[in-house]
Amino acid sequence: MHWETAGEYRNLLVAGSALVLQTMHPAVGAAVADHSTYKDDPWGRLVRTLASVQTWVYGGVGGPAEGERLRRLHRRISGTDERGRPYHALNGEAWAWVHLTLFERFIALNRCFATPYTVEEERRLYAESRQLGAILQVPERELPADLDAFWRYFDGMVADRLEAHPTALDVLSVMRGTPAPPRLPRPLRRWWTPVGVGSGEFNHFVTVGTLPPAVRTKLGLRWTAREERRLRRLGHAVAMLTPRLPERLRYMPIAYSARKAARKAARTARRVARRQLRSA
Repeated sequence: MHWETAGEYRNLLVAGSALVLQTMHPAVGAAVADHSTYKDDPWGRLVRTLASVQTWVYGGVGGPAEGERLRRLHRRISGTDERGRPYHALNGEAWAWVHLTLFERFIALNRCFATPYTVEEERRLYAESRQLGAILQVPERELPADLDAFWRYFDGMVADRLEAHPTALDVLSVMRGTPAPPRLPRPLRRWWTPVGVGSGEFNHFVTVGTLPPAVRTKLGLRWTAREERRLRRLGHAVAMLTPRLPERLRYMPIAYSARKAARKAARTARRVARRQLRSA
């Protein structure tokens, strides 16, 4: 199921809310504030994050290597937060939370911008998520055993562990002032300001709208019935348009290349099998 959904451009619609959820965990929020480039290089951070997630799913033997690279990258990230609490990026609870928010965001993505998963599909997707957790070396004890346990875990984390962390609120603020992409040609940069403002407001709107209501309440975010209707209209349009796009426009490059290579390998295998049958 991840093969079908993890590489879609549609995932950009929940990328911001994933970061907000993650940075509401105090250890993650502190680590991101002290060590992330989300302010200075938001486009680069987004590209690197998307490439990493796709490598877990589409990278074959490269998946475990990517998991190990991320562990090495985060091994030295530690410190003390603004309240004097020590943190470490590889703290088991925090490391698991970052991973498990991606599963919850896949559910939210399909609920808001595609066909909502059935309960059985959610179970299958969560089983796959646990397998991906092994690639990231998430401690087994931190992974809820099944879907029902996951939702109890998620609701408990939102109620008792997450907080309106300054980093999460800052992420929401930064969205509204997204700088121009670094490779944007110089003549086009002067046109970015109006585009960037509109893009930032759109990202903020989608991010707030796709967050769980209990999270919006904890962050003190306003969300009206009118905004909910607007989000539903947008979601319906995205759900109708996306399946009609050519695959090369629907999937990001790593995913598209992997899917294309897999089809080619399957065709080759079928041809070899037919030849073997004819010669038998």
